[in-house]
This record gives sequence, structure tokens and C-alpha cells, in this order.
Amino acid sequence: MAITSANQLELLQTAEAVAREKMIDPALVIEAMEESLARAAKSRYGAEMDIRVSIDRKTGRATFTRVRTVVEDEELENYQAEFTVEQAKQYMENPAVGDTFSEEVPPVEMGRIAAQSAKQVILQKVREAERDRQFEEFKDRAGTIINGLVKREEYGNVIVDVGAGEAILRRNEKIGRESYRPNDRIRVYIKDVRREQRGPQIFLSRTAPEFMAELFKMEVPEIYDGIIEIKAVARDPGSRAKIAVISYDGSIDPVGACVGMRGSRVQAVVNELQGEKIDIIPWNEDQPTFLVNALQPAEVSKVVLDEEAGKIEVVVPEEQLSLAIGRRGQNVRLASQLTNLDIDIMTEEQESQRRQAEFEQRTKLFMDTLDLDEFFAQLLVAEGFTNLEEVAYVELDELLVIDGVDEDTANELQARARDVLEAQNKAALEAARALGVEDSLIEFEGLTPQMIEALAKDGVKTLEDFATCADWELAGGWTTVDGERVKDDGSLEPFEITLEEAQDMIMTARVMLGWVDPAELEAEAEEEGTEEQEVEA
Repeated sequence: MAITSANQLELLQTAEAVAREKMIDPALVIEAMEESLARAAKSRYGAEMDIRVSIDRKTGRATFTRVRTVVEDEELENYQAEFTVEQAKQYMENPAVGDTFSEEVPPVEMGRIAAQSAKQVILQKVREAERDRQFEEFKDRAGTIINGLVKREEYGNVIVDVGAGEAILRRNEKIGRESYRPNDRIRVYIKDVRREQRGPQIFLSRTAPEFMAELFKMEVPEIYDGIIEIKAVARDPGSRAKIAVISYDGSIDPVGACVGMRGSRVQAVVNELQGEKIDIIPWNEDQPTFLVNALQPAEVSKVVLDEEAGKIEVVVPEEQLSLAIGRRGQNVRLASQLTNLDIDIMTEEQESQRRQAEFEQRTKLFMDTLDLDEFFAQLLVAEGFTNLEEVAYVELDELLVIDGVDEDTANELQARARDVLEAQNKAALEAARALGVEDSLIEFEGLTPQMIEALAKDGVKTLEDFATCADWELAGGWTTVDGERVKDDGSLEPFEITLEEAQDMIMTARVMLGWVDPAELEAEAEEEGTEEQEVEA
């Protein structure tokens, strides 16, 4: 094919047709044509030549140009595309390094192989343009619902036609044992859009909690308008789900609005989710109250929250235990996901047994250490004393309220408790020194002898060792692994040290060692205080 006047306009017509069919910019098709023609010209004139082609956007005339660049003498490598300053003087006035010289060359005849190569270049450029257009169209649509048409199923994954391309619904993102046939209409949630080497990948989902939230937004105008907010969603796809909602208008019941007249609104969502049962729960800032709501339809007797551990104990009547746990633990698992808390469920009898075991354990502690009889030790426990430190250092008046305890008895109790603590401290220090603990750590303010012994057993023997610790290594904490909360034990966790206290002690150690400038800490604290004030304002 020769680029002659007979087919110059045909180039533009072809570019327009391809651009219209693929819904891309005609300029991109023309650029692809220019590149393909330049590649064909190089095969005719020589691969080392720098041949460029320009197609006039109005007439379709293709101009072939050979370009040579001026380089330093020692950098001259490609004699076909480069020349030195001296050589350039034959063609240019006052040439300088970096200048280019262009001269038009005759157009080339495109043989069968060259034409095929040109076609491949154009197709490749068109595909790249299609991919860019598809990515730009869908990158901002992640997190929304889209209707598509099933094209085919591959190894359990469903390929969906979403209009401007294909998307994939993986087998683990389908509800239950859903199956689809070609040309079935499907409603899906766009979970992620990624730019990959083979083109943009659009990942769909029907099991994501966000899919349910978006469905409710479509069915409940109050959610769409922001009057009602969905605070949390937990799903066992195809089986059961819990959704927590709150209303910012006191006159609107959030649960009733989501259920709709005769259940019409929630039923529309249930039908879309293959009959998935949905519990709609009122949100509450108070976590124990919210949890009681989340465990519906089970009735809860008592809730004990451990905020630091992110754990909660729930006590239910014996007859409510199976209902609270649910089939295969479904109810409590969904409530845990909804509240983001670890939930331990026990019956009233189990809680009573546990409390009795704790009572007996503390009673035995006071009997063994303070040389008390069982009745007197039980009196101490009943008054809320849990350890020796409380007995030794509490105000004397708090001991005098116990029946049968006068001032002499109270003083004797405290003296015995202090003697025992002193002996324990001495033994702990001796054990710590035997493990190689240095005085720098022993003399550090805020650490008891028992804490120092515990640190030594974990290999922390110097102030430098202590300063390199992380707060969770001392106080313990929780890590989420594969969606489950895993406990991290801390060296000082048995002493009920908080993360904040651990942070303060570690930072104090770093300041003492000169690793941290106190002035910088003060400046950071002031900045944080300013930011908090701005947020409050």
C-alpha cells in the first residue's frame, strides 16, 4: 500500500471509524497510524534511521521525515540518526549539541508484511487507549452498585459485561451457591478497580457488607438524604445479616424507616440477597447498650466491658444461651463483627461459678499471706479487697468499716501486709539481680521489683533494653489477623499497666538516655493540643 493522494483521505476516514467503534479519541488512532508508518519506513530505509511520520489532520497527507541529532564527537554512535557539530555544518548554520536536522524523504510502498505489522501496531495502540478509557471510567465508580449482563462462567468465576468492558465476580464473592447463565441480568457491587498489565481489572462482589449498605441506600430515601446513617454492617452472605442504623432526626424511627410499610423496603433488599435474613438494629454510642441490641432476639442479663482489651462478657439466662449464640455461633459472630468486640457469652450459673472461684482464690491469698482465718479473709474479699497492696496502703478508715475490726486490728493487718510485700520485693530484686539486671533499670522510677523481675525473665535487663521496647510489648495488646483478634502478651501485663503508662515510661527512659530531646516532646505535645482545639472548634 502506497501513501498516495488516492488514499490520503481514506486514512482519516479509517481513523474516524475505528475511534467511533471503540469510543476513543480519533487523534489516538492517527498517532498509532503514524507510528506504524514510521516502523514500515524504517524497514525500508534502515532500522537505525530516525524516521518520523506526520499525518495532516485535515488532508490526510502523510509526510515522512528523517531526523538527525547533533551530538558530541565522543558520543557519536548511530551514524544514521546522529552527527557531530562539524558534520552538521554542511546542513545547518551554527549547529549546537542537541539541535536536530529534519529532511523529508519519499513515502514508502508498504508490502504485505509491512502492512500486517502496521495493523498490529494500530490494534495495540487502540487496545491501550480502550484500557485507559475503561480505567478512567471505572476508577471513580468503586464502591457503587452497577447492573451488568452475564457473559460466561469460568471455573466458578462469573464474567460480567458492564457496558464499557468486562468485570469479574469471583466465586468467593457470590452469595451461597448462586449460578448464572449467559445473558442473565445481575446487580453487583464494584469492590475494586486496578490498573494491571493486561488492562484494568474490575472486581465485583455480592457478599461485601458495603453491597447491602448500598442496597439500603437505594431503597430507603432517608439514608440517601443523610437523615439516617448506616453505622455498621455484618453479614453471613446468603444466610443472615445485621445492620446498625441511627437517625439524626428525632421524629424518624431509623429501624421503622428501613423496614418500610409492611416490610416493603427491607423485603426488596432480602429478595436481592437471595432471602438473606436481616436484623435492623438501632445504633448506640454506649457499647454495652449497642451490644445488647446487636444480640437480639436474645435477652441479656448483664454486660461487662473491658475497653482496653476490646473484649466484652455477656451474661444471659440459661434458656437464652442457644438463642444468643445462634446456629453454629452465627448470632454472636455477627454481633462481634458489628461491634468490633470479642464477645464471651456465659449463663448466669457459669458467671456465678466464676465469681465464686475468684472469691475463693482471693480468700486463700489473704489466709496464706496474712495468717487469717477463713471467715476474716472472706470479710476482706466481701468488702472489695483484691490484693495485698490494697490492704497495706488503703486509708485506715476503709478497714474500720469491716465488722469486728478496730484500730489495733487494722494497724496489725496493714503491718502484716507491708511485711509480706517487703519480703516479696526483696526476693524479686534478688531474683532480678541473679538474672543480670543492671542498677540503671532497678533505679528507674515507676517499676516495682516484681515488674523488674518480669522484665528480666523476658530479656530486658538494662535501661537501654527497656527504652527499645514497644508499648504493646510491655502492656500487651490485640492484633487483627485474618479478621480475628489475636492476643499479644506484654511483659508487664499482669501488673495491669496501660498502653499510655507504658508509652510514658518508655519515653522517659529515652529522654534519660539522651535519645530524645525533651524540648521536641513539648513541641509535639503543644501541636497535638492545638490540633485537638481546632477539631473541637
